[in-house]
Amino acid sequence: MSFNNLGLSPSLLQAVLDTGYTTPTPIQAQAIPAILTGKDVMAAAQTGTGKTAGFTLPLLQLLGGKQPVKSNHTRALILTPTRELAAQIQESIETYGKHEKLKSVVVFGGVNINPQQMALRKGCDILVATPGRLLDLYQQNAVKFQDIEVLILDEADRMLDMGFIRDIRKILGLLPKQRQNLMFSATFSDEIRTLAKTICHQPVEIDVAPRNSTVELITQQYYPVSKDKKIALLGKLLQDTKEQVLVFSRTKHGANALVKKLAGYDVEAAAIHGNKSQAQRTAALLAFRKGSTPVLVATDIAARGIDVSGVSHVFNFEMPNVPEQYVHRIGRTARAGASGSAISFCAEDERPYLRDIEKVTRQKITVLPLPADFHQRANALKAIRVTTIGADPAPREERSRAERGPARPRATHAARPTSPYAPRGRGPRRGGRGGGGGGTGGGRSQASA
Repeated sequence: MSFNNLGLSPSLLQAVLDTGYTTPTPIQAQAIPAILTGKDVMAAAQTGTGKTAGFTLPLLQLLGGKQPVKSNHTRALILTPTRELAAQIQESIETYGKHEKLKSVVVFGGVNINPQQMALRKGCDILVATPGRLLDLYQQNAVKFQDIEVLILDEADRMLDMGFIRDIRKILGLLPKQRQNLMFSATFSDEIRTLAKTICHQPVEIDVAPRNSTVELITQQYYPVSKDKKIALLGKLLQDTKEQVLVFSRTKHGANALVKKLAGYDVEAAAIHGNKSQAQRTAALLAFRKGSTPVLVATDIAARGIDVSGVSHVFNFEMPNVPEQYVHRIGRTARAGASGSAISFCAEDERPYLRDIEKVTRQKITVLPLPADFHQRANALKAIRVTTIGADPAPREERSRAERGPARPRATHAARPTSPYAPRGRGPRRGGRGGGGGGTGGGRSQASA
């Protein structure tokens, strides 16, 4: 099947052709015709199989040829959990909609809200938003929902995981009842299906892969390694890898620490997580896409929306404690039909997580033996001390007097005041207006004496 058989307009077909794609993916082949009929759709597909184009292309066609949108209004709303995913969707809209006379706006938190208000003032055909920022803009009368014809929830499962369900319900209560609803996600949990029943009306269900399955082109392996040896193993493997690599850390602090430690192994890396400003996250992602930063260390939340075709390896520095997160993590490689490798580091206390992952994905993960001389090398190999990353100084007893510098002068203390009226502490004043005797006895001010 080709894109010509999906009912897309000539201008959209030309935009697809310009990207180099000729054959739709399974999710695109099923979702695009269903959306064009105007029906509600629930679609689940593996990460990296083209879900974004699966709803972007038909949406552009549905909105084409209509009257200009009114000020502060929009016709289609796309809700997504993260800034990176919102930016990715906006990029897809611009790529496929370059021949269409449609306007799109993307809004998310972490940046100045004023330019977003200005952009919405002129109205837009498609609004891509994260839930929190959208509600902020609505409360400031910057956006109106009366004309919305299409609602799209992308990565709905992640929005629930991140606690957006209350915001989503608020937004749903503000939208017109008559609209087309589309839900796209890599996985559909029972909670998502329950939510879908309150949103979608007799939806067309599309499931092009078994629930929580992984892409067959991904080679999945793990190393049994203790926590204290993980950084040495990661450093060695990254030194031997010359391609783009994505490393997952469970926490923001852990991601920052990994970047610093990897620098000691001459591995250049950048971190991306929720505590980074939007400018920092955008710069790190851009450098990773261009290849100037070969290693990107990310948390689960920030990783949604990282769509870089050249990622050859995904490393799980810590095993995810939620099996579905494993599916999303490794889906960052083997995108658009390419092959990839997913390597996990599993400590003894993380084995229950490994068993849960294998149970959910219904796939056995291959164990890799540690290099023959790894333990000896790990004990001998010390990260290069780089002062710019805050290397710890040697213990005091191991440093010479010259290294420690001159002895610090012994502190001296002023004699206690002998005047009964002098302040004795920092407690509340209890005297008159002229100053206080701060003692427990109340004292008198010198002026009143």
